[in-house]
Amino acid sequence: MPDIVEWKPFREVSRLRREMDRLWDDFFGPGRRAFRPLETEWAPAVDVSETADKVTVKAEVPGMDAKNIDISLSGDLLIIKGEKKSEREEKKENYHLVERSYGSFSRSLRLPAAVDADKIEATYKKGVLTIACPKKEEAKPKAITIKPA
Repeated sequence: MPDIVEWKPFREVSRLRREMDRLWDDFFGPGRRAFRPLETEWAPAVDVSETADKVTVKAEVPGMDAKNIDISLSGDLLIIKGEKKSEREEKKENYHLVERSYGSFSRSLRLPAAVDADKIEATYKKGVLTIACPKKEEAKPKAITIKPA
């Protein structure tokens, strides 16, 4: 017959508290793994819109130089690549919060219509990259009039 053990609810609460303290220390403790900048691959948010004449792609890439962004077109696939470098200087600073992402990125977007690659224009203003892709003539919608019978 197994021994009967007295249940001590505060011992369970104490064990749970120690486990939560350990998790808290792992996240906020001296190593501060959670607060290191994300030196991994990230992807900027994009908007793709279409009118009768063009497809426009807007990508949020704040804090970047235009020279660090590459744009290419392969068939109907628009590829945006770049690298956002960390601005931190090592001055023995203790960061309390780091949410900005750094590192290289690559976005591949399938365009909804055939575009004229030779007429694509890109501008960069206030952290937003705008890529205007004029449609090819055969991709533009054509109105068909109905003749009276």
